[in-house]
This record gives sequence, structure tokens and C-alpha cells, in this order.
Amino acid sequence: MVNVKLYVEGGGHRNTLRRECRAGFREFLEKAGLKGNMPTIVACGSRNDAYNKFSKEKSGNNEIAMLLVDSEGPVADPATDAQPWRHLNSHDRWERPARASDAQCHLMVQTMESWFLADRQTLGDYYGQGFRASALPADPNIEQVAKQAVDAGIAAATRSAAKGRYSKSKHSFDLLAKIDPAKVTNASPYAQRFIDALHP
Repeated sequence: MVNVKLYVEGGGHRNTLRRECRAGFREFLEKAGLKGNMPTIVACGSRNDAYNKFSKEKSGNNEIAMLLVDSEGPVADPATDAQPWRHLNSHDRWERPARASDAQCHLMVQTMESWFLADRQTLGDYYGQGFRASALPADPNIEQVAKQAVDAGIAAATRSAAKGRYSKSKHSFDLLAKIDPAKVTNASPYAQRFIDALHP
């Protein structure tokens, strides 16, 4: 059996937030059908830190490393052109590590918050009274919604919510743990690609 070590963007520089990051991804992945076959989740903080840690990973015979970061912009359809390293080289000038394949590189398109748009019911339940779903971007193709529009829409939708305005440090990983992975993978081909890669 191959063990996966997953380097994820998120968690900042605080240990408490990194624990929340790992817990959020763990619950999301368990609900996606990976319970009993979970990767080791490494919360890395920034995108650059995630890339740097992944690049230095030296996997053994029964191990494989994977990278998961925001794309920060539009990407090609993975059904026809699943070459995430090419995107990251163009966007970030990141070089593909010599030992790494495209199968080890995964993108949240265009940002983790894009996944939240796929499960508006959970967003509404989470934020409660005052949440304005109508302020969210209307395009059901969440991968085509610009990162800036995602951020602005979620901020506007939660501005008067009972739970308070969306805060990445306070809410993001709690929300990640609550959203429905099936809705996310139905709306995001890159999320589906990611989950498929983790299944044995």
C-alpha cells in the first residue's frame, strides 16, 4: 500500500491554524470516501512554502508526495489538458521538480473559497440570519469565476451575517470541514481530479 504525503497551502504561521487546516482537509477527504486511506496532511502556510516543502520531499519506495495549492487564476480543462505544472510555471515561475509528475500536482481552482460556492446551502446554514446568497457569483462553473470575484462575493454575502463577515483565519477550515465534497467535485473538474488521485 502506498502512503501519500499531501502538502497543502494553508494554515499560516500559527500552530493552532495549521491544526485547523489539517482537521478541515481531513474531514473533507473522509467525507469524500477516503476514510481508512487518508494521506498525511502537511499544512504548509503560504503557496511558496507548500511548493518549497514539496520540492524537497524525498519519498521512499512506498510513499508518494502530492502538492495542493490555489491556482490563483483560470486553468485549462483537465479533461483535455491536465498539465498543472505548466500553469504554475507560467503563473509563479515554479519549476517542476525533476522527480515530480503532473499526477502529483493538484490545484484548487481558482482558490479554496471557490469550493464554497459549490455548496451554498452549507454556506447559508453556517452564517445564519443576514447571509445574502444573492451576493455570491451566479456562474455555476466555479472554476471560471475569478478569484477576486469569489472573494468579493463571499465578503458581500456575509457582511451582515449573524456569524460575522467571512474571515479566512476564523472560518475557512471550519467551512471546509462542513461542505459536501460531492457538490464540490460535481462543480470543479480539478477537485474531482484531486479526489480521484487519492483513491487507491
